[in-house]
Amino acid sequence: MTPGARVAATIELLDEIVSRSLMNERGRPADLVANAYFRSRRFIGGGDRRAVSERVWSLLRRYGQLTWWLERTRHPDRSARAVVAADLILVESNNLAQLAAMFDGGRYRPAPLDEAELRALRQMEGHSLPHPEQPDWVRLNVQEWVAPHLIEAYGEGWGREIAALETPPPVDLRVNQLKATVEQAQAALAKEGIDTEPMRYAPQGLRLTRRLSVVSGEAFQNGLVEIQDEGSQLVAALVDAKPGMQIADYCAGAGGKTLAMAAGMNNKGRVVAMDVYESRLDRSAQRLRRAGAHNVERRALDIDNRKWLKRQAKAFDRVLVDAPCTGTGTWRRNPDGRWTLQPKDLAELVPKQAEILDAAARLVKPGGGLIYATCSVLPAENEHQIAAFLERHPDFETVPAGDIWRDVLASEPPPEMAASPYLRLSPLKHGTDGFFAATLVRKQEEKKEEAAE
Repeated sequence: MTPGARVAATIELLDEIVSRSLMNERGRPADLVANAYFRSRRFIGGGDRRAVSERVWSLLRRYGQLTWWLERTRHPDRSARAVVAADLILVESNNLAQLAAMFDGGRYRPAPLDEAELRALRQMEGHSLPHPEQPDWVRLNVQEWVAPHLIEAYGEGWGREIAALETPPPVDLRVNQLKATVEQAQAALAKEGIDTEPMRYAPQGLRLTRRLSVVSGEAFQNGLVEIQDEGSQLVAALVDAKPGMQIADYCAGAGGKTLAMAAGMNNKGRVVAMDVYESRLDRSAQRLRRAGAHNVERRALDIDNRKWLKRQAKAFDRVLVDAPCTGTGTWRRNPDGRWTLQPKDLAELVPKQAEILDAAARLVKPGGGLIYATCSVLPAENEHQIAAFLERHPDFETVPAGDIWRDVLASEPPPEMAASPYLRLSPLKHGTDGFFAATLVRKQEEKKEEAAE
């Protein structure tokens, strides 16, 4: 593709994402929109697909600053075309003559820039993306209403933390203990030309030294590895699932943590993967077969299973609640999430999380563990949620996540965890997505003394 054709494809794809996801509607995630876009355009080669995708993802990461410039220069619109043109000047340092060569209306190239567009773009020439007049929330590419929540989470250092969420993420793999050791999986990947290095914290983790696709290779297809962020692996490790245990994965979704726990149990005991969406559980079936996980039972949280669920009260050694959340900790993977999130989403999620946590707590046996986790960095979904739960459930108490870390991972946790009862992970400090986890235990029931005869 010519430079102009790549620009046109970038505009088309960004426009689909913007129109579906950024107009105050929570549409399909950007990655699914991109997959559909390229499936319908098979003529776009692999190198061009990567170039267009990377540019679109970069645009989404700096979307706030780019639209700030469009407003400052009174650009006639906020379209994908306008955002891309502004980026070409402010980030890639093109001048108007170079833009005119790409926007010339030729085959597969964007239509020429009109006078109103040129007037605004001319004001951007010679400037870079940052500007001293940009408020912090613009400079950090977040919505204004989210900024107070982020400041509450990180204090004065919130800027550095959020800037780290703008960096492209690595490709993380979890080695499936049911089929391979870390060394065996690393060797198998190396034969495919995929170089990896051990992870900093997760003992079964491997990180690719450069971004490559692994899903078509034998190591992945034969179930030796699964794609899973290191932070997600650490959350699963905190469950401390051991052979013979009864484990409930209350919001199992596609089953990433389910697989990690089943592998840690060596297929002995039982993991019940639960979710309100049966379709998600159905999709996890292929992953379970590939991994060789035979101790997993799938249950939809629906009317048909209501009686069964009631009979499971206080039956599980561990219950993991990977709660639905804003996903603010995954912004480096899902940059469109910065702009799709609305105040009403947070307002709806907080009571839903509390309801799920209360329901899941009924399944925990005395002395058993309840692990609450989110891929959010917002205190309203994390620390505040746990504080409210403990007020409602005095029969539960917090176990410091650092203590579990030492027991399960046989290593010292990061220093900042020693000062907190919770697990808090971030790209800046730990190189992971943003995760929160609280480890709770149900107190042993006091035995009633037999009445004296």
